[in-house]
Amino acid sequence: MHTNYYFLRQLAPALTERLRGYRVAVCFSQEKDELVVGLTDGTKEFWLKAQLGATFPALALPETFQRARANSVDLFPDMLGKQVESVAAWPQDRVLQINFRSGARLVFKLYGPRPNAIFRPAPDALAQLFQQKLLADADLEPQTAAAQPIAGKLPPPLADLPLRYLREHGYDPAPPETKTRLVNQVLAQLEKPANYYIIQFEGRTRLSLLPLGEVLETLPGDDPIGALRRFVPMALGRRALEMETRQLRQLLERRADEASTAAAHARQRLHALAHEAGYRHTADLIMAHLHNIPAGAAQVEVLDFYTNEPRLIKLKPTEKPQRTAENLYRKGKNQQIEERQLSERIARRETEALTALERLEEMDTLPALAELRGLRNWRKQHGLDPTPTASKAATELPFKVFEDRGFTILVGRNAVNNDLLTQKYAHKDDLWLHAKDVTGSHVVIRHKAGQPVPEPVVEHAAMLAGWYSRRQHDSLCPVTVTPKKFVRKPKGALPGQVVVERERVVLVKPGNPFERE
Repeated sequence: MHTNYYFLRQLAPALTERLRGYRVAVCFSQEKDELVVGLTDGTKEFWLKAQLGATFPALALPETFQRARANSVDLFPDMLGKQVESVAAWPQDRVLQINFRSGARLVFKLYGPRPNAIFRPAPDALAQLFQQKLLADADLEPQTAAAQPIAGKLPPPLADLPLRYLREHGYDPAPPETKTRLVNQVLAQLEKPANYYIIQFEGRTRLSLLPLGEVLETLPGDDPIGALRRFVPMALGRRALEMETRQLRQLLERRADEASTAAAHARQRLHALAHEAGYRHTADLIMAHLHNIPAGAAQVEVLDFYTNEPRLIKLKPTEKPQRTAENLYRKGKNQQIEERQLSERIARRETEALTALERLEEMDTLPALAELRGLRNWRKQHGLDPTPTASKAATELPFKVFEDRGFTILVGRNAVNNDLLTQKYAHKDDLWLHAKDVTGSHVVIRHKAGQPVPEPVVEHAAMLAGWYSRRQHDSLCPVTVTPKKFVRKPKGALPGQVVVERERVVLVKPGNPFERE
């Protein structure tokens, strides 16, 4: 609430008492989105540093400030020498205004997504903007009348903390008269706070006029300047830890959700395979009743000796029943492979989900993670370091580039590009993948010394190999996986053609898992 109206209305009179008669000595910027104003009465100095970035707008009031000798630029030269008359908070708004005796004014607009500073040398002069792209701020004016609270409801400037405070004190289920009483009590606390509280709330360090969340410090309610001087440096110091903690928590939650969903889908598929007549079953029936199937038949009804019930089997009129049975036996073998792989995938994905949930629990219980260094060491220990974005890698390599769990996956774009990837860029220990028996992109997973490629990464790369091939629309695609050292290009072979000397085959559904995520 350090930019909320109810805090600014406490800060404004305190600044008026402190700054009346002070003159502006310097006004400059030496950091991005930062405006520094130095004032003096001839003997004492007062510094006002406005943080005008979208992520954390704030007014810092450092007791001392040293201007850098380089990389600083003077701003608002017409403000120099102006004498402060008063400081005011705009009604029901997140705006603080410094009024000068000459009629000039400096406005700090502290809106979260688009903060700004606006200086007007005279009431009828053109506005000068700190963030010059926000042209509409040149016409920014205070509301003509303050919004009146509606009985039982919160006025708009209260923001989120008072509402959460009320809900914790039984606001939602209360009858209308009780709601009105609760709102009036909170408004009384906000208009004349007994204390200011620096709190930890939902992973962020905040300044509050109400005790909420984990109270880190309690400060006297008659010193808003002191509260701001204590809060802003603390919030900025804890900001990196809080941001990285939030990102790490989101990563683990996403991994747990993704793994649980993938395990559920694999389990559904395995259940469907187990409860439908398999390809081998159908092939056995065709071969057992082969002498009863007329040539060119589109279908045949036979007695299913597995269930002792009649069964209708569809056939291809242009294909011999023996050939149909051979194809079904081959599909049955693939089905067995798929069932085995599905079982392995379920176990692997459930383990991944459990691991991610355990890591989340550790984040709430390990004391070492309350410090930035401890958090980064723990993140590195468990392989949770952030990885370069695919877009950055794509500018460096002439292939499609994907990142998965710290491993880089490269995908060739055409036949010539496939040769470039396999023959020039791939290392002998990289994993090489290709959709089996059809044309398609070469796919390479770059190896990392001492780290085997996790099966989820192989699975995603195999899905890409199927997707960027002629099997793109198949329900199931066999994909060759082998170290690149077992791939060679025969003399005189066409672009993209290679010979694989040793391989294993995985069955996947073609797709781009990274687009889906």
